[in-house]
Amino acid sequence: MSDTKQILADLVSFDTTSRNSNLELVSYVETYLARFGVASRRIPDLAGHKANLWATIGEYGDGGIILSGHTDCVPVDGQAWSTEPYALTEKDGRLYGRGACDMKGFLASVLAAVPEISRRKLSRPVHIAMSYDEETGCIGVRPLITEIARLGCRPSACIVGEPTSMGVVTAHKGGRAYRCSFEGLEAHSSLSPRGVNAIQFAARLVAIIDELGETLALGPHDPDFDVGHSTISTNMIEGGSAINIVPRACSFEFEFRNTADIDPDVLFDRIQQHADEVLLPLMRRKHPGASIRFEQIYEYPAFEIQDGHPLVKQARDLTGCNSRQKVAFGTEAGLFQRDLALPTIVCGPGSIALAHRPDEYVTIADLGACDAFIRAMCV
Repeated sequence: MSDTKQILADLVSFDTTSRNSNLELVSYVETYLARFGVASRRIPDLAGHKANLWATIGEYGDGGIILSGHTDCVPVDGQAWSTEPYALTEKDGRLYGRGACDMKGFLASVLAAVPEISRRKLSRPVHIAMSYDEETGCIGVRPLITEIARLGCRPSACIVGEPTSMGVVTAHKGGRAYRCSFEGLEAHSSLSPRGVNAIQFAARLVAIIDELGETLALGPHDPDFDVGHSTISTNMIEGGSAINIVPRACSFEFEFRNTADIDPDVLFDRIQQHADEVLLPLMRRKHPGASIRFEQIYEYPAFEIQDGHPLVKQARDLTGCNSRQKVAFGTEAGLFQRDLALPTIVCGPGSIALAHRPDEYVTIADLGACDAFIRAMCV
C-alpha cells in the first residue's frame, strides 16, 4: 500500500484538468514503467498537447487483458476544498485530492502492481491503457482504440477502472449531447410581429424534447439502473440581447442517456425532423434567412455485458461482490466493447458519489482491494 499511496500522491500532483496538457503525467508514467523494463507508446493528439499511453507487460500477442483509465480530471474552480486539491492528504483512512477517486486511484494501483507482474511468467499479456479527455466526451480513447486495432493484437478482456466501490458494473447508459442554435430576425418589441423570435421558436422545440422525455419514461424499463429508463433533458439555454428587442438568436443544449435497447439516432432524428419540417418553415415565412442548426457536443455508446460472461464471474469471485450493478454515468467501456468487440467490465476504487466534488477522496481500504484485484487478474 505504501507504493500505491506514493504513486497516487505523484499522480494527484499533476493538474491534469481537461483544459490542460497531461504530458508531464505521461512522462512520469513512461519513466516509471521503464524502470521495470516495460516499453510504452504515446498516441498524441493532433496538436501534440496531450497523449494517450499504451504499454504491454509480457509477450506481445493475443489474449491479453487491458487495464484502462483516463488521466484527466475535472476543474476545482469555485469549489470549497478543505485540503489542497493537488497534494494528496491522508486523514481517517481516506486519501483526499483531485482525481484520487476519479480515477487516479485505479491508475496508482495498476502502476504499483507493475514490479510484481513484470516478474511473473504471464499466461497472457497485460496491457495498460491511459487516455486523455475522457471527462469532455471520451475523446482521447478513440485514437487509442484505433492504434490498438492497428497494432494487430487481440486482447480478450478489458477492465475500465472508474469508481464503483470495487463493485462489478456490467452496464451503463449511452450518452449524447447537442447544441441547437436558432437564428431569427430582430425587431423592436413594439413591432414584434415583424420579427422572428428565436427564443420562442427554441422554446417550442424544448417542449418537444420534454414530451419525448415523458415518452421515454414509459419504458422500456430496466430496474437494475437507479433511473430505470432512458432520459432526455434540456440543461442550458441562452438568448436575447435586451428586453425591448425581439431576439434574433437563441441556443440551448440538451442531452440524453439511453439504455442499450434504445437507438440514440432515432431519438435525435425525431427532434431534428420536427425542427426542419415544422418550425423552420414557420420561421422562413417571415425571414428566408432563418435557420436551425444542430452541433453534437459529445457521444459515447451504451455498454452492457451479460451477467453470465466468464469475465464477470471471475471479477465477482475475486471482489466478493455478487450484486447486479448498472450505472447511469458514462465511461469508455462502451467504446472498447463496440469498436474492439472486447468483453469489458467497469470496476475500480472509490465512489462515483465523491467524484467531481470538493474534498474528493478514495478510501485506503478500496485501494487495498483494488491492489489485490489487479494482481489476481493478471496471471
